[in-house]
Amino acid sequence: MIGKHDDGRRWSIGEVAQASGMTVRALHHYDEIGLLRASERTASGHRRYTESDVRRLYRVRALRSLGLSLEEIAGALKDSADDLGAMRDLLSAQLRGLEAHAGRIQQLTHQIRGLVGQLDKASTPDPDQFMTTLEMMSVFEATFTPEQREQLAQRRAELGPEAIEAAKTEWAGLVEELLRHTQDRTPFDDPRVQDLARRWDALADRFHAEGADGEQTKAAAQRMWDENSEEIGNTLPWPADRMRDLVRYLERAREAR
Repeated sequence: MIGKHDDGRRWSIGEVAQASGMTVRALHHYDEIGLLRASERTASGHRRYTESDVRRLYRVRALRSLGLSLEEIAGALKDSADDLGAMRDLLSAQLRGLEAHAGRIQQLTHQIRGLVGQLDKASTPDPDQFMTTLEMMSVFEATFTPEQREQLAQRRAELGPEAIEAAKTEWAGLVEELLRHTQDRTPFDDPRVQDLARRWDALADRFHAEGADGEQTKAAAQRMWDENSEEIGNTLPWPADRMRDLVRYLERAREAR
């Protein structure tokens, strides 16, 4: 996708969100802070991302994976060119990070294989071996960074048990209403659906920090659902396939705003 010529292809915000694993709301936030703005709009005002926009998003995500804050990323992109040399440097840095990650996976695989081997011999592994494995497993808690987990825990503590229980009850009611609209195929721009989507987002906002940090934890939560929807769905009182349909329905409702 890197080159001197634009072949004219364009992507909607929903297509970019699906391909990148981000939420539409996170992309809206990137637009608001000037980190990534769609270069074009349709006659009806819908965003259209160009190849240059997609390359910029890749650079944003790659720099984020290397641990930079959104503010630091904005500064880095401001001072760097969108050319083959800059992209090669970024890809090389990302590749080094992935190689290190692969090495840790191999080490963890070896460690767990050793534990299984000892159990096969009817011998209980030494507690230190379990501790080492636990320490290594923590490296792969990749859905949320330690800072993000701390932010979420702090927000829950600020809300308190009663507010959390009230939010759970409210959320269950929203699920039931949205499932009915999903089953009835109510249009995404129907005022009732739009109101439910706004209430859903407002409820979720209570559990996240404000600003860029909150948008990042929301995006991470979305990725966690995308990658583990079956397992998460099995813990809920509604069928997992219907919950997946509901989440997709919500995304389309947000796009229709």
